[in-house]
Amino acid sequence: MPNSDNSPRYDVIAIGNAIVDVMAPCEDSLIEELELNRGGMTLIDTDGARELYEAMGPAREISGGSAANTLAGLSSLGAQCAFIGQVADDQLGEVFSHDIHAAGIDFDTAARAGDPPTGRCLIFVTPDGERTMNTFLGASQFLPPAALSEDAIRDAAVLYLEGYLWDPEEPRSAMRRAIEVARSAGRKVAFTASESFVIDRHGDDFRALIDEGLIDILFVNEPELATLTGESDFEAGIAKISPKLPVLVATRGENGAVAVAGDQRSEVMAEPVDAVVDTTGAGDLFAAGFLSGHVKDEPLENCLTRGAICAAEIISHYGARPDADLQKLVAERLG
Repeated sequence: MPNSDNSPRYDVIAIGNAIVDVMAPCEDSLIEELELNRGGMTLIDTDGARELYEAMGPAREISGGSAANTLAGLSSLGAQCAFIGQVADDQLGEVFSHDIHAAGIDFDTAARAGDPPTGRCLIFVTPDGERTMNTFLGASQFLPPAALSEDAIRDAAVLYLEGYLWDPEEPRSAMRRAIEVARSAGRKVAFTASESFVIDRHGDDFRALIDEGLIDILFVNEPELATLTGESDFEAGIAKISPKLPVLVATRGENGAVAVAGDQRSEVMAEPVDAVVDTTGAGDLFAAGFLSGHVKDEPLENCLTRGAICAAEIISHYGARPDADLQKLVAERLG
């Protein structure tokens, strides 16, 4: 049951795709040969997943999923977190469950029997560190409202929702219900748009959520901001949507990030890195850093700096889960 004094047990609870990343380095020529969407994310079916896996070189399996990656970063920063997502009762489902529990995150959504199998994202990483993602959603797209732990949602300061999961009908219904539960408990709702193609498909839904005041914190990157607002100019996009949101966070890759909260605006540059190895999870970990400061009521600039630190760490190695001690990195930078 939620705490009687309304103080949250969790800093953040997230709903997202429960996916295992299968990552392999490749040359640019393979991206062209396979006619992949270089640097983007494409949804694929079972046959597509099998064909791309066969075309991959030696690969590493690392638990992923956008919102789950964000929670892994938050947990590394000392936050108390919980995850809601659907895996299948299979080997990759066990891998995902093991990894998220090992990261110190509560996860008790029951595994789904039968087909489809646990979702996986086949990621081709070119020599410049750019990642081309091809996602088979599998079991994750069958998360029903009945799988929600409503008490856990009420017991979290922030409900964090992954835009990718808005596409399938069942989890979309689950997330709408989760928003109702969180808002009725007086909790905040954060939303990451995830990818421009998701906005192309569901932008009317997202804009309605914003107009109805149901989103407290919105995370977008520069292309997503343009798609959501219809404004190709970054500043015009910020001006159009920020008045509708308590907090807007817009990332710009190597050009840093901007946050607007009411009449406050803050900007940070990207943190320096020796080499960009793999950009997978950069936005996920930026959100982790930002939220880790936000739940502590830190100044907007500090929240952005935390995000930039976490994003820099994640792009310096393969995989979307942190390798370094993020708390130490933040303490060294911010004191």
